[in-house]
Amino acid sequence: MSRAPGHPPAQPFFLRTASGNRYCIYHAPDPALPCKGVLLHVHAFGEEMNKVRRMTALQARMASNMGFGVLQIDLFGCGDSAGEFGDARWQIWKDDLAVASAWLQEHVGAPISLWGVRLGALLAMDYAASAQHAVDALILWQPVTSGESFMTQFLRLRLANRMLEVASEKNNGTKGLRSALQGGESLEVAGYEIAPELAAAIDALDALKLAPAAVPIQWFEVMPEAGRALAPARARVFDTLTQRGCSLQMHIVAGPAFWSTQETTVCPELLAATAGVLEKVQR
Repeated sequence: MSRAPGHPPAQPFFLRTASGNRYCIYHAPDPALPCKGVLLHVHAFGEEMNKVRRMTALQARMASNMGFGVLQIDLFGCGDSAGEFGDARWQIWKDDLAVASAWLQEHVGAPISLWGVRLGALLAMDYAASAQHAVDALILWQPVTSGESFMTQFLRLRLANRMLEVASEKNNGTKGLRSALQGGESLEVAGYEIAPELAAAIDALDALKLAPAAVPIQWFEVMPEAGRALAPARARVFDTLTQRGCSLQMHIVAGPAFWSTQETTVCPELLAATAGVLEKVQR
């Protein structure tokens, strides 16, 4: 999607934090439109971050053309930001979101919504629960609902990449890897070194405990084909949160699992559905 004439291009810059600089890209809202708000993007984890870059860039540009400011930040140890992934900690990432929110308050001064992708959705929910700056809404793309299940899948990548394993590791599988982490050992998984502290923090995450009742949530779920029902485990999470009084709307679209496909993939239906929700925002 191209920008309207006179619309400033995206602005890359480094945001200073206590633990080094964070690489950011800010998409200013179309100056011909009233600013409807700002989106702070909370990216996916590990290699998923790279796989969804095309989608998030397209959505950021689309939202910008609709009158939203969008700030994309590479968290500590990720992308072009300072730090090593092996030194990343969950709290550092939450602190990064706080610094980014403060920058938006200072430079834009509009209501802030968090736009989280996959594990970034859980980080967005966790941050929103204690954010110093008010969170207007949560926009969640294919949110991870259980940190423990996500970490199990992540650890399986290490097993899948090691064709010649010792017998004991074959017998233990992910249990053996978890034991190593619990014993204080860092592990390299699919090219990413993960520290025991970060693994433990992710393991403890649960959407049922994190979803803030006071913040409206727009949940976007991508299914391989139209009309397919939501997976039972994810449906239970949605139903439970709704019963607890969370302001939660589900949007199901058909498309590819762009966060895990081998090649860079785009899901136009998700872009259109997200734009449709943003279009209803009136400021």
